[in-house]
Amino acid sequence: MRILAADYGDARTGLAICDSNETIASPIGNAQGKGMFAVAESTAETALERGAGMIVVGLPLNMDGSEGPRAAKCRKFASALERELEGKDIEVVLWDERSTTVQAYRNLLDADVSGKKKRGIIDSEAARIILDSYLAFRRNRR
Repeated sequence: MRILAADYGDARTGLAICDSNETIASPIGNAQGKGMFAVAESTAETALERGAGMIVVGLPLNMDGSEGPRAAKCRKFASALERELEGKDIEVVLWDERSTTVQAYRNLLDADVSGKKKRGIIDSEAARIILDSYLAFRRNRR
């Protein structure tokens, strides 16, 4: 199944998708729109266009596992996505995304990506890391 991942943020929401064999996750850019509900609509449209059967939304837990204000926003975003996808056969799941942005910065630094370019792709790289983690979980669960 193709799975889309979303790294929701106030400024940008990064997206990534995997192949139908659930082996390779690739960043595909950022969702468009101003405000949470417009971004949820854009994300749902992307999922439908790309044939995704699931959307994984990153849930930014604190290092101790508790939830803060960012996690609450991501839960609200996931609910908005579910409303956008009502009647469609696409499941929305939340997935722990602790430290994904830090890892995304490291990956881009290692790849020698410049500052301006980094800003445009950091969120989709974080979404790719979220999706990689979720795919590993699915593989290990089988």
